[in-house]
Amino acid sequence: MGLNEVVSAERIHIGFFGLRNAGKSSLVNAVTGQSLSVVSDVKGTTTDPVKKAMELLPLGPVVIIDTPGFDDEGLLGEKRVEKTNEILSKIHIAVLVSDASADFTEKEAELVALFKKREIPYIVAYNKSDIIENHIDLKDNEILVSALKGENIDLLKEKIGTLSKSLSKPRYIISDKIDEGDTVIMVTPIDESAPKGRLILPQQLTLREILDKKCTAIVCQPEQLKGTIENLKAEPRLVITDSQVFGKVAEILPVDVPLTSFSILMARYKGDLEALVEGASKLRTIKDGDKILISEGCTHHRQCNDIGTVKMPNWIRNFTGSEPEFSFTSGGEFPEDLSGYSLVVHCGGCMLNEKEMKYRQVKAQEQGIPMVNYGVAIAMMHGILKRSLEIFPDVAERI
Repeated sequence: MGLNEVVSAERIHIGFFGLRNAGKSSLVNAVTGQSLSVVSDVKGTTTDPVKKAMELLPLGPVVIIDTPGFDDEGLLGEKRVEKTNEILSKIHIAVLVSDASADFTEKEAELVALFKKREIPYIVAYNKSDIIENHIDLKDNEILVSALKGENIDLLKEKIGTLSKSLSKPRYIISDKIDEGDTVIMVTPIDESAPKGRLILPQQLTLREILDKKCTAIVCQPEQLKGTIENLKAEPRLVITDSQVFGKVAEILPVDVPLTSFSILMARYKGDLEALVEGASKLRTIKDGDKILISEGCTHHRQCNDIGTVKMPNWIRNFTGSEPEFSFTSGGEFPEDLSGYSLVVHCGGCMLNEKEMKYRQVKAQEQGIPMVNYGVAIAMMHGILKRSLEIFPDVAERI
């Protein structure tokens, strides 16, 4: 996968924040070298977040987000500020654009406080340096720039690049659990919900890690799994399956062959697997009328047998013997207030970056609401959760 093909969820997200007319959009355009955002002297020109996935040297693949003014007014302004707060949940690095010719305001201090609360590395870029006369004493994370004159733009990008290096903690889908030369079987059903002509993102990412580890990857559908295993000279190191056929695959597979799912792997890669496994226990106590939120990180055309709105509710009804009340969200939509729910069931989050997935988990934990993801929930309801976690013994032992 080339740099230009890196999906949005795997890119560093850089948000530009500030008050109206501080020059956020002008600075975004200067940093990207593109007319990404509309620029005007009229306050509030940017009314919705503007996103652009691109390659920004020397950083590499990033997503740049230009946000509306944080001091927007009125009811519509409140909605824009809410949107700015939502963007903070997926930001890796924040740039606060402040007007160097004006005093630093309480609203800007409020933004800095939000960055610190969310533990987001940030830079304060004092824009319009070409029109100021007074000297400004700068801290290490502050810089004077002029979007109009192009002053210190490269230096700003270098500062952002320095912050990005602090984010590069190793994250693994599966490569830390396999060794060079191992054989891994990926079970990928091709049904009415499978995208035409391609594998879904978790399958793509997992396959690439297996190949990068110099292992052999075998991809088959559930119907070919038995014959595939019989044709191997030795048992595979691991079988990874789509969660929807967990039960079928478990019946075919010898008990001594480790089994897990793409959704469980994504849970560890993007969030807190241990917390999601703990959340699965709530399924045992669900009763009639309990409210369950089923949330997906992407938006897609709903099929007649859709996993989120059809299969998952039916599995839960059958497992619990009850009739809960289900609500559904997708894409960027996720409630701030979860207090009315007994359980949140989330997808694997492949289209969300790890910042947003972890933020959703933290939000649920802070409100005392158990959260589980599709793969963990399905394994639990099929009675194979402990087996599906054998490759993560520290988590499996907590079941």
